[in-house]
Amino acid sequence: MPIHFGTDGWRAVISDTFTFHNLRLVTQAIADAVHSGDWLKDCQTERNIDPKKVIVGFDTRFLSDRYARDVARVLAANGYTVYLTQADAPTPVISYAVWNMGAIAGIVITASHNAPRYNGIKLKAAYGGSALPEQSHRVEVYLNDNEERGRGPNLMDWDRAREQSLIQRFNPLPAYYDHLRQLIDFDAIAENPPRVVVDSMHGAGRGVIKSILQGTGCEVLEIRGEMNPGFGGVHPEPIAINLGALAGAISTGKGDLGLATDGDADRIGAMDGRGNFVDPHKIMALSLRYLVEQRGWKGPIIRTVSTTKMIDRLANKYGLSVLETPVGFNHIADHMLKENVLIGGEESGGISIQGHIPEGDGILMGLLLVEMVAISNHSLYDLVNDLLEEVGPTYYKRKDLRLKYPVEKHQMVQRLLNNAPNNIGGQKVESILSIDGVKYVLRDDSWLLIRPSGTEPVLRVYAEGRNQAMVKALLGYGEEIAASIT
Repeated sequence: MPIHFGTDGWRAVISDTFTFHNLRLVTQAIADAVHSGDWLKDCQTERNIDPKKVIVGFDTRFLSDRYARDVARVLAANGYTVYLTQADAPTPVISYAVWNMGAIAGIVITASHNAPRYNGIKLKAAYGGSALPEQSHRVEVYLNDNEERGRGPNLMDWDRAREQSLIQRFNPLPAYYDHLRQLIDFDAIAENPPRVVVDSMHGAGRGVIKSILQGTGCEVLEIRGEMNPGFGGVHPEPIAINLGALAGAISTGKGDLGLATDGDADRIGAMDGRGNFVDPHKIMALSLRYLVEQRGWKGPIIRTVSTTKMIDRLANKYGLSVLETPVGFNHIADHMLKENVLIGGEESGGISIQGHIPEGDGILMGLLLVEMVAISNHSLYDLVNDLLEEVGPTYYKRKDLRLKYPVEKHQMVQRLLNNAPNNIGGQKVESILSIDGVKYVLRDDSWLLIRPSGTEPVLRVYAEGRNQAMVKALLGYGEEIAASIT
C-alpha cells in the first residue's frame, strides 16, 4: 500500500492513492495511535486533555467535506467524540480549536498549497501544532500492522453517530477570533484603517480576514474568495508568480496593501500599494522589528536554515538569540513548546508569534501587517524600504534543479561538504552548516543552501545575496553542482 505518513501527514493524488478506502485505513491507524498510551505522553502538555475528543476540519478541495465525514465516521466507530467543522476552515483555526477545546488530536483534510489534483491529511497534537515525528511514525506503524493482519477500518453509520452525539458539528471561528483579539490591536487599526485587498486564492482562508476586520473601518476587498476546487487553474501558493489577480486589483487602486493566503491559510504572502511582492522573509523581519520596537517583546527567535539573514542582523541589534533549524515548521514548533519564542518562521510563509499556538498562521500574520501599517502611518512600501536600508540590501531566489539521476541524500551532502568551495562570487566562504543539506555562508553574509531531495532527483537551491549579481553567482554555483552529477 503506497502510503507514507510523514511529519506533516499524508498527501496524494485524488482518486489515485487518495481514495475513500485508503483514507479510512489511515484514519483507523490514527485512531489506534491516539488510543495508545504513549500518545498523550508525547503531547508535552500538562493541560487537561479529553482522551476521547478529536477535532476534524477540511479545506475547499474536491471532496474534502466528504472525506472529512468519513474520517469522523471512523473515529466515532472507535469510540471518539468528533467535533467536525460546519464548513471549510483554515488549518490554524482548526489547530487552535484542538488546543482551546482540550482535544487529544486534530485531523485536517487538506493538501495545503499543493496542486488541485492533490488532497491530504494534516495531523495535529493536543498542543495545537503538527504531530511530533514519533507520533506520525506511530501512525505508520499501526497502518502497516493493520495491513499485515488484514484488519480493516471500523466505520459507523453517519446518522447513528449523530444521534449518539459522537459526531457534532461546530463553528471554530468565534473562539479563534477572540484569541486573535488578544494578539492584534484592532483598536489601533480602527484609528487609521488602511484599504486592504485579500486574495484567499480560493482556499480555506476565504472570508476570514475580511470578517474579523469588520468594524475597524478598513475597506476590505476580497478576491478569489468563492469556492473553486480547481483554484482557478493556479496553485494556491502565495508566491509572486501566482498572484497576478492580486497585482491587478492593487494596480487599479483597490487597496493600499494586499494579503494572500495559501490553500489552508497557514502561509502568508503580501503586496505593497505599488504591486511589489513582499515575500515571507521581509514579512518576518518586519514583524520582528515591530514586535520588539513597538511592543517591547523579548525572547529567542527561531528561523529555518532557508530563511533570511536579515533576522540575524536585527537580533544582533536587539541583543536577542537566533536559532537555526532544518526546513519545516515542526522544527520551529519544537522550540515554541519548550520556551517563550518571540517569533518563529520559514521562507515558505509559515510564521507564528509569542502567545499563539506552535503553528504557521497566514491569517494572524496578515492582520499583524495591517496593524503595522495602521500604527506606523506609513505604507507597506515605505516600511519595506526602511527595513532594507537598516538591515539590507538583500536579494533572494530559489531554484529546484532536476538531476539526470537520483542521488542518495546523505552521500550528496557528504560530497558537498568534501568539495566545499573557498569562495563564491568573489566572497570567501566563512562557514559551512549541514543541519539540512549544506549551507555555505559567505563573508558578506550572503549564503547558498543546497538541499538534496530525499524522494526525487532534485536539488533544491536557495540563495540570498547583498546584490543581484551575488544571487546569480550563488545560483550558478548550484547549477554547476547539479550539472556535475552523472
